[in-house]
Amino acid sequence: MTRFRALALLPLMAVLSGCNLVVMSPSGDVASQQANLITISTLLMLLIIIPVMVLTVLFAWRYRQSNSTAQYDPDWDHSTQLELVIWAAPLLIIICLGALTWMATHLLDPYRPLDRIAAGRPVPADTKMLDVNVVALDWKWLFIYPEYGIATVNEVAAPVDRPIRFNITSSTVMNSFYIPALAGQIYAMAGMETKLHAVINEPGSYKGFSANYSGAGFSHMRFTFHGLAADGFDKWVADIKAGGGKLDRDGYLQLERPSENEPVRRYGAVDSGLFKAIVGMCVEPGKMCMHDMMAIDAKGGLGLAGIDNVMPLMHDKLSRRGTAVLGPAPVYVAGICSTEELTGRAVESSLGVLNAPADESPISGAGLPRSSITPISAPASAFGPRLTANP
Repeated sequence: MTRFRALALLPLMAVLSGCNLVVMSPSGDVASQQANLITISTLLMLLIIIPVMVLTVLFAWRYRQSNSTAQYDPDWDHSTQLELVIWAAPLLIIICLGALTWMATHLLDPYRPLDRIAAGRPVPADTKMLDVNVVALDWKWLFIYPEYGIATVNEVAAPVDRPIRFNITSSTVMNSFYIPALAGQIYAMAGMETKLHAVINEPGSYKGFSANYSGAGFSHMRFTFHGLAADGFDKWVADIKAGGGKLDRDGYLQLERPSENEPVRRYGAVDSGLFKAIVGMCVEPGKMCMHDMMAIDAKGGLGLAGIDNVMPLMHDKLSRRGTAVLGPAPVYVAGICSTEELTGRAVESSLGVLNAPADESPISGAGLPRSSITPISAPASAFGPRLTANP
């Protein structure tokens, strides 16, 4: 396959000999399979393109005006054999391309867990997948390792030959997470979580960036991906933990503010619920998470009583949090109660908290005491009468 790929791309390589063709010579198995798909698709299309180009020149030369030996047949209008060749050849190529694309679409689905770490090397049964939570910020990248309780900015690492699952989101506008040597690009969108499964097969440092324009600092939105041996990765994690520092929600709100050319930052500890709050767009204190809001809406909503359940934004963040020059100040829906201590049925507590009797939990069958429901701590003047667990 490597020989065919080199032959197919020889003209392009001659023109771009000074460029780094990492897309066609990657170090990760997923990106390598994608490169093979590009190569095979190119070769299949060249099967019809090259003959057409050759025949164009041949016909122009053979039937030139000065060639008196060429047969002149002004009444010719049809050839069954020629029609079969003209239509059959492209049809067969399209069928092959379609079958190849269909199979690759499923085999290289970014949401599909890997079943191999390289050609002929299936994933060992005892291999534990590495989870990396990715947050696209303005204009930098935040990486959270939930297994190790650490976080980094503009730097990410993974052991060689260990499957990786990237859980990707964005704090504001849409970005595109892309490490050419590892796998294809996947979009990062606010309030949503996309996934990418990949593996790195060769140690080294590789470039990553956003491939989707997202504002003034977009061109500096780059990071480094380190492929490390197992012991090298363990040392990298240990160094980060030893360096100290913790990324909590207040720290994230400061980090989230737009900035350019950010240096690498490392955090030896991270709030365990931070990534979930980022996806739910509820990092700010007292703000209702999207999944809670959608669950309440699915149960019929809070009716007229919920209309005033809004709270002014706590600080400005350019266009996202806005600066109201005209009209009312920007607001968001405030949480009815804190659900950090609740599990499983947190939304039902939000629905039942206003009407539940004082001596029983609003969560039927959850076995949670009334004391586990904490009123929000925002001032009453922010959004009208204080909403509490015990009205």
